[in-house]
Amino acid sequence: MDKSHHGRRDRLVKQKRHDNYRASGKLPDHTMCSDCGCLYRAGRWTWVDTPPKKPNMTTCPACQRIKDNYPAGYVELKGQFFENHYQEISNLITNEEKMEKTVYPLERIIAVTGENDSTLITTTGVHIAHRIGKALHRAYQGELVLNYGEGEKTIRVSWAR
Repeated sequence: MDKSHHGRRDRLVKQKRHDNYRASGKLPDHTMCSDCGCLYRAGRWTWVDTPPKKPNMTTCPACQRIKDNYPAGYVELKGQFFENHYQEISNLITNEEKMEKTVYPLERIIAVTGENDSTLITTTGVHIAHRIGKALHRAYQGELVLNYGEGEKTIRVSWAR
């Protein structure tokens, strides 16, 4: 029985994961986001001091996620320690976002919402959510749980102390 010619037909085909916020093709150089002003150049989004004279205009993936309110990262903060040190922890999170955003313009905080006994921070990317969770754990210890979604396109971070 020669299987090399026809192969098996009873296997499930794993479909490609579609990411609506990833460009299907390469954007032309000097494409600028009409909302935030970051520039697509040499295959990546960057911040620039002086924009090009006639840039192509589009919306970057981070601004599109913010408009659609479709986060890639969720950071849940809870516990009595968090409530007692809210301002200090909030400053730490803001500083982490500033540092991440200067290097990677697509990593941003979408919103910070308070719910009953916890606070939920939504982000445009998984890296900033991971970075916030690690920074909180490094600075204040506590319990940190990281759960990645299918294909590592989403993350749910939970920190409590």
